[in-house]
Amino acid sequence: MESISAERRATLIRSVRDLLKVELLDEYGMDRHLLDAWRGGDREYVERSAREYAEFVEAQSATGWTFRRVRVVSEPLSEYQRMAVATCGPSVKAGERLRWLPRREVSATPLPGNDCFVLDGSAVIFNVHDGEHGTIPEIQYSDDPDIVAFCRDTVEAAWARAVPHFDYRPS
Repeated sequence: MESISAERRATLIRSVRDLLKVELLDEYGMDRHLLDAWRGGDREYVERSAREYAEFVEAQSATGWTFRRVRVVSEPLSEYQRMAVATCGPSVKAGERLRWLPRREVSATPLPGNDCFVLDGSAVIFNVHDGEHGTIPEIQYSDDPDIVAFCRDTVEAAWARAVPHFDYRPS
């Protein structure tokens, strides 16, 4: 496993054709400012953030890029995930394929230990979060065929069980 920079992660993500991601946390500290704005009713900031991300997805999708994301979530949803459900529509309409998977549905499903991106089925990036602030102190990269196969197969299995964004009704 190789540690890489956030800049290299961004370059790799933009350079692939097929990106598959699994997210396993109920809250992400790097989005604290967005959650605070959503809590405070700052619709302008929240909508601008959602629009900027949707524009990125749309531009990437225009190049033939496919982005599928599975969010494994506890129910009832955390406040962060309620915000995510409420604000992801623009990126989905722009081309992101987003699905939600209740945590109770994955008890016997093997998944990677960290959030990860599967890159064209040939490499994987892991976001290793800290336990205190939900930030990412380490990013790992691997093209080891066994690690890639494990991540690809398990995240594909989670994808198959997950509910498409516009069909998801949290309990």
